[in-house]
Amino acid sequence: MTMQTDVKSGHLNASGFIYIGRNRLRGMIAVGSATAGTINMWDTTATPVSVTYGRSDATITITHTAHGFKAGISTVGLTFAAGTGGTATNGNYLVATTPTADTYTVTDINSGSITAGAAGTEGTRWLTSVDSANTSAVVSSLFPAEGLLALNGLYAQLSNQTGITVFYA
Repeated sequence: MTMQTDVKSGHLNASGFIYIGRNRLRGMIAVGSATAGTINMWDTTATPVSVTYGRSDATITITHTAHGFKAGISTVGLTFAAGTGGTATNGNYLVATTPTADTYTVTDINSGSITAGAAGTEGTRWLTSVDSANTSAVVSSLFPAEGLLALNGLYAQLSNQTGITVFYA
């Protein structure tokens, strides 16, 4: 096996794009802040949008004005902040139903009850999330083998992070 020599890196001090185009996320190093935070990595060419959600059993209802999704056809990446009662499971979901032009549902692999109105983020395709404690310590993540495939581009969404360096090939 030969050593990979085409690994590149990008650095951000706020949410933004690292690279547009097909690539593989190989790793990342982030510096937290005095407040606990999160890093969400997206495979997208458009900035992820804020949404609200609620969960009843395994059904998550997302509120996104004029979403335009089709039940059984559209796939969406979702990340969730904790709401009253817990947190839904970050991941990529097939849209199950579209009750209105401003709401859609997906099915979580876990169940529980979360009050409607909790914060979430919607993007083209979710790659991974990393949480950091309330410390300025360095958090690093390596993705084994060939890394995580991004078909569109890499977008880093930072919450309470001082900065992030992303390695991709």
